[in-house]
Amino acid sequence: MKTGDILRYLDRQIPPALQESYDNSGLQAGNPDDEAVAALLTIDVTEDVVDEAFKHGCNIIISHHPVIFFPLKRVSTGTPAERIVMSALQKGITIYSAHTSLDSVHGGVSFGMAGRLGLKDVEVLSPVRDKLVKLVTFVPHDHLDRVRDAIFSAGAGHIGNYDRCGFHAEGSGSFRGSDESSPFVGEKGEMHSEPEARFETILPSFLTGQVVKALLTVHPYEEPAFDLYPLLNEWKGAGLGCVGTLENEMDEKSFLGLCKKTFSPCCLRDR
Repeated sequence: MKTGDILRYLDRQIPPALQESYDNSGLQAGNPDDEAVAALLTIDVTEDVVDEAFKHGCNIIISHHPVIFFPLKRVSTGTPAERIVMSALQKGITIYSAHTSLDSVHGGVSFGMAGRLGLKDVEVLSPVRDKLVKLVTFVPHDHLDRVRDAIFSAGAGHIGNYDRCGFHAEGSGSFRGSDESSPFVGEKGEMHSEPEARFETILPSFLTGQVVKALLTVHPYEEPAFDLYPLLNEWKGAGLGCVGTLENEMDEKSFLGLCKKTFSPCCLRDR
């Protein structure tokens, strides 16, 4: 297995597109073509952490906080970030960080904390906006199921606790192919009408490339027609924080006590 295989898996599960604008989640340093040996998990990457990874034969470090939070002007020994990156590269260690992307993904940090507190009916506190796209395409009736399955398999059609969500309506498409065309139905140079289904579904914008690729791969037409519409809807499938219901009612002081017992912080404050 290559290091890049692991990085691509992490990107699928924790999309960097969900990170905040100020963040730098994703690959920090390293060669995706290296063979993956072992990984070390950490909150922060320090020089000691790089040494520990090397000592234990780990050539991947996966951290929460990014090493390169601001652009590096050089890779030398001037700053801790420069020294960490240089040491990792010298030791053949790849560094990957999932910061606010892991905070925002459904089931991420906040959901993990909610689970430890025993919260029920957990939902995203602040859903993201402007991250959804509607895909509309037009498919011959006999090929609708195949095209629809490919689009869903590529990640489209998720709404809350439901998947494979879509809509289709019957209609008729028309076209005329040029002398250079290879029409799936009809003849070159002749007007043709074909019974078609209009199919539409929803998807996160960062999946647009792979969903469209899946559509084009299985659609029978030489030039499939499809439209992409940006949506203003809130997307409750991702966002910062979460909210839920306690199994037993308690006052504020008791809840802070539960948090202290659960997470063992050095201090707590309510504001």
